[in-house]
Amino acid sequence: MRLIHTSDWHLGRAFHGVGMLTAQARYVDHLVELVRTERVDAVLVSGDVYDRALPSPGTVELLSEAVTRIVDVGAQVVLSSGNHDSAIRLGFAARLLERAGLHIRTSLALVGSPVVVDGTAIYALPYLEPSTSADPLGATVRSHAGVLRAAMEGVSADLRTRPGPSVVMAHAFVTGGVSSDSERDISVGGVSAVPPSVFDGADYVALGHLHGAQAVTERVRYSGSPYAMSFGEHAHTKGSWLVELDESGLVSSELVAAPVDRPLRVLRGDLDDLLADPTLAAAEAAYCQVTLTDSVRPLGAMDRLRQRFPHTLVLGFEPRGGAVLISSYAAALGRRSDDLDVCCDFLAHVRGGYPASTEERALFAEAVEASRVERAARLDELGAMLPGLGDELFAPRTGVA
Repeated sequence: MRLIHTSDWHLGRAFHGVGMLTAQARYVDHLVELVRTERVDAVLVSGDVYDRALPSPGTVELLSEAVTRIVDVGAQVVLSSGNHDSAIRLGFAARLLERAGLHIRTSLALVGSPVVVDGTAIYALPYLEPSTSADPLGATVRSHAGVLRAAMEGVSADLRTRPGPSVVMAHAFVTGGVSSDSERDISVGGVSAVPPSVFDGADYVALGHLHGAQAVTERVRYSGSPYAMSFGEHAHTKGSWLVELDESGLVSSELVAAPVDRPLRVLRGDLDDLLADPTLAAAEAAYCQVTLTDSVRPLGAMDRLRQRFPHTLVLGFEPRGGAVLISSYAAALGRRSDDLDVCCDFLAHVRGGYPASTEERALFAEAVEASRVERAARLDELGAMLPGLGDELFAPRTGVA
């Protein structure tokens, strides 16, 4: 039997404000072609099919198209719910859809009941939230490890009645896995870690949740997300595991790289150096995260960067030698009496010491003068309505009230 292990599609997610549906559709095209060329029997999606519990119509349509095309080229599809999915919504019409080759597992009631494909038993465990699944599963410890152990007891009991290889799908943080900054924390009081030994007895464990493809053990693996979801994943190789099993168990597993819609680059340095560096030509077509190290924050940095790197999405500033030392604004204000100087000093303060230009100082002067004129007019109006009040407000104070 040949299967593809994938997970964490997060359909509907955006990357720093940029929609990902085009990249996700491209991955679906790749997956369908892989199923066809490799004669795959089943595609396993181990949770976080959607990015949110209430997916948009466009993401639902993409999932419908994906599973239809996969089934049409001869493979069955097994989906399990993750912590981002709504188990009820994802599991709608699951029994009916099984007849067409789409198996959706979101219910605790089916934890010990496998999907059998060509003699291989596939136990698709939904994401198990300890607070809601511990009691129904009879778990003695209310932790992720506790509920998965309880679920695996049901799996093991069923396995003893079946010959042939077995696969377990689960969505959890398994000890030994390396996380990234795009995953939602599922820990509750430090009880999120699950030892890989929980899955003893299965020939292959298809994990979801962590977004980097990796092998915790030879038979316990994360497929990772098929496309990057944060700049922390810029060094990841994204893809899916192509797994082969026979009567004796696991035969092989190979990571098949997924297409990259647009690469990621993480750049760091002074603005002028980055703009002039010929070795950064490849970054011109990439999504970029840029950290500037200029001693003074450059004006118009994002606009200048995007002239060369038009897909810059994130801009940070870490001046060489640490932060620029600037006296507190309150202290600087105490030494100033002129409103124009106060405004110019404030501008320099909030942008890291870069002083106001001649044009900016002229603009401030115009604004300060307009404010003075408006204030004087309002005081004149107030004095006309309340004769004598203006004299009282602005008379010299010689005593203590």
